[in-house]
Amino acid sequence: MTLHSTALVVTGTVYSWGDNAFKQQCDGTTNPRLTPTPIGGLDDVVSVVGGGGHGVVLRTDGSVWAWGRNDHGQVGDGTNENRDTPLRIDGLDDVATLSGGGGHTLALAKDGTVWAWGHNGRGDLGDGTTENRSRPIKVKGLNDVAAVAWGGGHSVALRTDGSVWTWGHNLFGGLGDGTTQTRLEPVRVDLADVVEVCGGGGHTLARTADGTLWAWGRNDRGQVGDGSNETRVSPVRVKGLDGVELRTFIGGYFHSLALAQDGTVWSWGNNDSGQLGDGTGDNRNVPRQVEGLTDVSAIAGGGGRNEFGPGGHTIALLTDGTLKAWGLNDAGQLGDGTTDNRSRPVEVRGISGVRHVVAGGGYSMALA
Repeated sequence: MTLHSTALVVTGTVYSWGDNAFKQQCDGTTNPRLTPTPIGGLDDVVSVVGGGGHGVVLRTDGSVWAWGRNDHGQVGDGTNENRDTPLRIDGLDDVATLSGGGGHTLALAKDGTVWAWGHNGRGDLGDGTTENRSRPIKVKGLNDVAAVAWGGGHSVALRTDGSVWTWGHNLFGGLGDGTTQTRLEPVRVDLADVVEVCGGGGHTLARTADGTLWAWGRNDRGQVGDGSNETRVSPVRVKGLDGVELRTFIGGYFHSLALAQDGTVWSWGNNDSGQLGDGTGDNRNVPRQVEGLTDVSAIAGGGGRNEFGPGGHTIALLTDGTLKAWGLNDAGQLGDGTTDNRSRPVEVRGISGVRHVVAGGGYSMALA
């Protein structure tokens, strides 16, 4: 959910393409990039995340570096100045994983605590306030955390005991606590034995140990996947995936995606830009397989140009290290050399050996 896409796990070069309004391509211009281009000065990178105009990477030494849009403190350097060169974020030296999106970023430390920075107007950072933070601050009341996930104005944490905790914007029930009340500190979701979580643009998804996929929150485009378009303030089961063994799943801004163990991809929700990859512009409120797409090892779903805006594209990483993309392409975020929207997967040009991919609001990044 950003203006970019990325690749993961082993070290490599960071590539970026698409929108460049906040100099997030690190090339000294604001010109969009229609195909992947390396970002210099970043080595030993193990993972990349992105937001509504900024990028953040984790390096092998546990340090975190960021660049791009910074009006809410997204870069974490103590200022609100946009940055066209990656800068190291002070105070984050032992990070295990990152999760980032439109206006804020989450860092899970190796000691199980969670740190956050950036936009906080709806309690996104979980520090008990609504003050933006240009330096990382500890999320209140959380320890023994195993995973974190960014959402559109909200945040999600999975603890080692299988419980899910959420905080932030809740107008559409994306926190899953049975209310639509914004929470400035983490609250527990009534769902046990969870093994994986992911946030979307107002909705949240979680998988339990038995393989069942659950979702809650905003559902006007069918992004919850329960066959309705009704807002869900508590977890409901995603339909249409019986017999599908899931590998992972993601939440785009207003759509959702699931990757099966057999390498097929399933999509549902908003489809106004073709981001479901089914050749149409019709929304879907239950999952449907993306035809003609196999041997996929990872997926990424993009969102709006900022933490509030709509939009969406999707990227799939194939087992051979190449990328396929579809959906919104107004800034070249699909990387096919054009700005034409695509409702079927097309090949991302000029990149191979990809290990991790992240799609955001209007731009994409990859680690290769």
